[in-house]
Amino acid sequence: MRPVDYLLLGTITQDIMPSGDRVLGGTAAFSGRMAHALGMRVGVVAAVGPEINLSLLEGVSVVRQLSPVSTTYENHYTSSGRVQYLRQRADRLRFESVPSRWMAAPLVHLGPLADDIDPAVIAHFPEAFIGVTPQGWLRRWDETGRVSRSDWPQALDVLDKVDAAVVSLEDMKGDWVCLENWAAHARVLVVTQAEKGATVYARSEKRQFPAPSVRVVDSTGAGDLFAAAFFARYQQSGDPWSAVHFAISLASASVTRLGMAGLPTPAEIEAASG
Repeated sequence: MRPVDYLLLGTITQDIMPSGDRVLGGTAAFSGRMAHALGMRVGVVAAVGPEINLSLLEGVSVVRQLSPVSTTYENHYTSSGRVQYLRQRADRLRFESVPSRWMAAPLVHLGPLADDIDPAVIAHFPEAFIGVTPQGWLRRWDETGRVSRSDWPQALDVLDKVDAAVVSLEDMKGDWVCLENWAAHARVLVVTQAEKGATVYARSEKRQFPAPSVRVVDSTGAGDLFAAAFFARYQQSGDPWSAVHFAISLASASVTRLGMAGLPTPAEIEAASG
């Protein structure tokens, strides 16, 4: 159990495809692979069921907190946006599942997907750069499993404690009033807007960053890839503006390929770094 540079406490899912096949997904999978592609030593702690196959996470150290089932989502993409169903939910992640040798990680990413991580774990990493992708704290689901936006009562308290947060405008259902309120309390808040790029609130400034025009093949996981690239570059450079340029470049390239094939190539990483 070697030390890690990037500790990800998150969710690895089994996503149900239109064909009925199940594929590996979730923040921990996509963000973990991105951080690894960027040359970081990555450790993931996730609650997963015994049936899940983690072979696609080669190079990423994974500690499983065994759960009766793995979190399972089914996504339907329509002209008016994504319709999402939660079919199964793994147990909540326990802090005790984090290996002691990983506690000194300089970058910690919290990536809940179904209100499955207690934000109180932030207090256990007082020296780390903390990044959060709060989408799992913004979701509720009905008896059919259909997901909708939920209030996040802990938002201001969490945003006050972390170094950066990345949230999608889609998960916020376009609620800029709420986002502006959050931005007033956050050190850095990045709002991703798919093909429109991202809006960044940092250092008492608000800046809009466009995305290049590309042919979208598969947008699944693009937000998680963006977040990992942004956290990694911002933690290393201290510059949120160059970090978002870097993340947009890699995320835009990712959507031109299917699934995990969207991970950046060395040439794409070099080009994004220029």
